[in-house]
Amino acid sequence: MTGASSITNVTSVAYGDMPLFLFHLLEFMDVDYEIDVDELNERWAQVQNLDEWTQFILKQTEDVTERITRAPASGIWKMPDAGLIRFDRRVTDWHTVSDDSEAFYLRIAGEGQYRYPGADLGILVTRGRFMNDEHELLDRTRSWITGIKAQFESVPPAMDEPRTHEPEPFGFKLL
Repeated sequence: MTGASSITNVTSVAYGDMPLFLFHLLEFMDVDYEIDVDELNERWAQVQNLDEWTQFILKQTEDVTERITRAPASGIWKMPDAGLIRFDRRVTDWHTVSDDSEAFYLRIAGEGQYRYPGADLGILVTRGRFMNDEHELLDRTRSWITGIKAQFESVPPAMDEPRTHEPEPFGFKLL
C-alpha cells in the first residue's frame, strides 16, 4: 500500500475495472482468478482514459508546535488567480475537480489538534502536475501550499500543555 493507492483504486473503478486493492485481497486470500493483462493495459493506455492527477501530502514544515484554532475545510478549493485561494464547496469526491485551478483538500489536522514539525495537515488532490521533469515544485504548487497553510490559525500551547506532541492514533483523514 502506498500514498498513491487512493488515486489508483478510485481511478480503476472510474474506468470500469476492479479496484487494484481487490487484487491484493484476492492474492492474500489465495483465490484463483484470471486477468487479461494485455487487454487491461491497452484499455488504460487509450487517450480518453489518460488523466494527470497529483496527490500532495501537506506537512507542517515550520519548527513550531501549536494548537490549531482554525483549519481549512475539506472540499473543493479554487485558485482563480495565482496565489489566492478560496473555499468553493463541500464534497467528498475529488473527481469533481474540473481543472488545475481547483483542488480537493482533505483535512487531516483540525481545530483543537496540534501542528508540529512533520505533522500531516492535509491532502491535496488536483489535476495536472505539481513537479516539473526535474522533480522540482512548480510555482502553482507553491501557491497551493502557501494558500492552504494560510487558512490555519494556531496558538502556542499553554504553559501546562506539553511542548511536544504525539500523533493521535487513528485521529487523521477524517472529513
